[in-house]
Amino acid sequence: MSSELAWFKSSYSNAEGGNCVEVAASPGTVHVRDSKDDAGPQLAFGPGAWAGFVAFAAGRGAV
Repeated sequence: MSSELAWFKSSYSNAEGGNCVEVAASPGTVHVRDSKDDAGPQLAFGPGAWAGFVAFAAGRGAV
């Protein structure tokens, strides 16, 4: 499935960090993978779960 997805890396990522994830959206699902292992495992989240994670990671959500 990953060959069908358009993967994006954050503009905050650079070649020095090495700790990057890539995200791809498909209807009803947000996919996440390690940018260093594009053939490796992927996580899949529903839109609500992804929005909650992003809000939490940005410091705007409750635990």
